[in-house]
This record gives sequence, structure tokens and C-alpha cells, in this order.
Amino acid sequence: MESDAGQLPLSHKTWAWFEANKKQALLGAGAVLVLGVIVAAFLYWQDAADVAASEALSNVALLQVGAPGTHADLAEAYLKVAAAYPKSRAGARALLSAAGTLFADGKYPEAKTQFERFTREHPDSPFMGEALLGIAACLDAQGNAREAIAAYKDFIDHHPTDNALPQAKFALARLYESQNEVELARNLFEDVERTVPYGSIGDEARMRLEELKAKSPKLLTPMTPMPTNAPPPKAKKP
Repeated sequence: MESDAGQLPLSHKTWAWFEANKKQALLGAGAVLVLGVIVAAFLYWQDAADVAASEALSNVALLQVGAPGTHADLAEAYLKVAAAYPKSRAGARALLSAAGTLFADGKYPEAKTQFERFTREHPDSPFMGEALLGIAACLDAQGNAREAIAAYKDFIDHHPTDNALPQAKFALARLYESQNEVELARNLFEDVERTVPYGSIGDEARMRLEELKAKSPKLLTPMTPMPTNAPPPKAKKP
């Protein structure tokens, strides 16, 4: 009889095992089914949340088009989207948009607070550079030149491939110019002009560079090379 059992097809062996272990098999299958439902529900909820957040952000953008003068209401609307969908990409964009709207409205301390909040809540966002640049710009706009210079330099040193790098260099050059650090300003303006020669910021850097050279003629005066046929200087008598 045992030899006959050894010759049973695989399907029969499986069914025999199932009959002997029916309870455990059903529990295992149920657990797998429940886990699958949970994962599917989570993914569906995540997608649905992203869609809802994107729709909410779009509605705020339409509000901006319909009533461009209501900056206070617009910033508040963005912040509501950010609060309602804090983990979504659209929520992150809403928070950054709120900070930008506050900055455009001249509310620099409030804008700085929201830019800083963005860096804490969305440290892996591809828009991190814009937030850091926004913090530096808020310090700059409030007249905190030393802190703004440090913030711009920190951004430039630690985010050398960020898309906002030319803006940071241009802003830092302008601050150096205001501090009469003309050579440092010149180097940065030239860097921006060379990096984005056909962009609006490149054109602006070119104009600022020409103005800087007009105000500081020493930037135009190259070192005079010694003529190749000139006699060597006479040695001083002891």
C-alpha cells in the first residue's frame, strides 16, 4: 500500500496533503488573500490621494488665474492643500507655492518660515534647491546681507548640479557688488554669463558685468607684460 502511495501523481499527493492539513492551508491562503487586499487598497488609496491632491492644487492654480490680486487668499489656499495632503508630491508643490506667493507679496519672514518647513518635511524633493534659494532670498530681502551671503555660498558649495545654481550665483554676485567686493562679483557674473549665455539671467549678468566694469576701471586693466626685447633690469650696487 505504501508503494502504491509512492506512485501517486503529484496532483493526488497535493490533494492528499491538503486534506490532511486543510485547516492550516485555509488559514495560510486567507492570510495571503488578506495581505493582497491590504496592499492593493494601500496602493489604490495612495494613487487616489495623489490624484485628489493634484486636483486640489489645480483648483488653487485656477483661483490664481481668476483673481491674481488676492495673494493672501492664494497663499492660504496653497497651505490648506499642503496640510490636507502632506505626503504627496502635489502637497509639496503647494507648500513651495505658498512660500513663493508670500515672498512675492513682500511677506519675507512668513515666506522664510514656509521655505524652512519645506526643507524639513520634504528633504528628498527635487525642488529642495528652490526652497534653499528661497530662504537665502528672504534673508537678502530683509537686508541680512551677511546671513544671505552665507546661505547663497552654502547652496552653491553643496548643490553644484542644481538647476537653480545660476540664480544663486547671480544673487551672490549682486550682494558682493553691494559690499564693494568687485572682483568676487565679477567672477560670479562672468560664470553666470558663461553658463547660461542665452538665458535671461545670462543677459542680466552680462549687463551687470558691463556696469561693474564701468564703475571699477581696475577690473579692465590687465597686467602690463614686460617687452621681450627689453634689457634686463640693472643689478643694484651693493
